[in-house]
Amino acid sequence: MPMRERSHASSRGAQSAPSSLARAERSAEETPRVAPALERGVREFLEVLRVEAGLARNTLAAYRADLARFTAWASERGIREFDALDATAIVDYLADRRASGIAEASLARNLVAARISAPHLRRALPSTLSVDEVARLLAAPDGDGFLDQRDRALLETIYACGARVSEAVGLRTDSLEPSLRVLRLYGKGAKMRLVPLGERARDAIERWIGGKRMSIASSARTPEVFLTKSGRPMTRTDAWRRVKRAALRAGLPGDISPHTLRHSFASHLVEGGADLRSVQEMLGHASIRTTEVYTHLDTEHVTSLHRLYHPRA
Repeated sequence: MPMRERSHASSRGAQSAPSSLARAERSAEETPRVAPALERGVREFLEVLRVEAGLARNTLAAYRADLARFTAWASERGIREFDALDATAIVDYLADRRASGIAEASLARNLVAARISAPHLRRALPSTLSVDEVARLLAAPDGDGFLDQRDRALLETIYACGARVSEAVGLRTDSLEPSLRVLRLYGKGAKMRLVPLGERARDAIERWIGGKRMSIASSARTPEVFLTKSGRPMTRTDAWRRVKRAALRAGLPGDISPHTLRHSFASHLVEGGADLRSVQEMLGHASIRTTEVYTHLDTEHVTSLHRLYHPRA
């Protein structure tokens, strides 16, 4: 290549490089920075999904991408807080996404991601039972047969420790402390925590392990604490069904689940004056923000009492 041509080519390259850089800088200036409150809300929401819901990594990555797109869209319109979002804004966003030609399945996932942000989750307070309702539920398996012994031990364990259903059905006899003063619960990511076990739950477990559980031929070879009549370990679905059955026997709403007992455990501790950090540790929450929802529950409880009894409420 002649020197003059190379010189012209170099000149053209030198001119195009600043031009590309300028375009990139203009693009960066035109793209609004996502507000810190929105970024923080997304992080908290994803943490809730990871720790509490146990979503798979790929699912979390999909939600993360959806929410990054959504918060960028919101920032372009001057939205800086999740509280500033309303149904109209979300519908407009979904309309934009549909117009871009995304698949219906992706649009449906966008709807889930866009409608549920961390601040909204904290306002969507979990359903709980009163102390009297819990007592009725735990007393529902009142017989001495196989199912009643097992179900009573299961219910007492979930409420006494605030255990997730997966943690309860995952309990193993070979990991139980001899005195049963505490239980080792293995949560998300096989993270272990120690939770105190009350006297009633301890008695129920001992009665089950030393009683009807021994009637199963394979019980000595099966490490899981909670077994079915056929000798296999209980599944999460088994536990959900037994909790619902106990609720019906107790005359309580049919939508009660093992997680209702976990929420009740936490709210009763907070109402009784337990500090939030201790409740966080017992629940196995990675973030104190997840546990703070129970302070809102306590506030609502106090507010309802005030409205009910104060003469000027």
